[in-house]
Amino acid sequence: MRQKGIKIVARNRRATHDYELLERFEAGIVLTGTEIKSIRANRVNLQRGFVQGRGGELWLVDVHIAPYEFAGYSKHDPDRPRKLLLHLREINK
Repeated sequence: MRQKGIKIVARNRRATHDYELLERFEAGIVLTGTEIKSIRANRVNLQRGFVQGRGGELWLVDVHIAPYEFAGYSKHDPDRPRKLLLHLREINK
């Protein structure tokens, strides 16, 4: 049985063009169910997004994830800040 590779659903190519990236980190993001479905449908915009530190935690700010069109009553806020999941030693860098 063949394993599926990891699919990159969104990449901010403009960030690598406009800025010099000194280090790269891989982080998890706290998402709701409808946000995950929208991301899988490629309905995410990272162009204005940036990471902000608040109280010893990192947050992904100004990333737009479009509302999932087939969601019922539980639609998410498309522009809410999303918590990034990193180890403390990575946050302290």
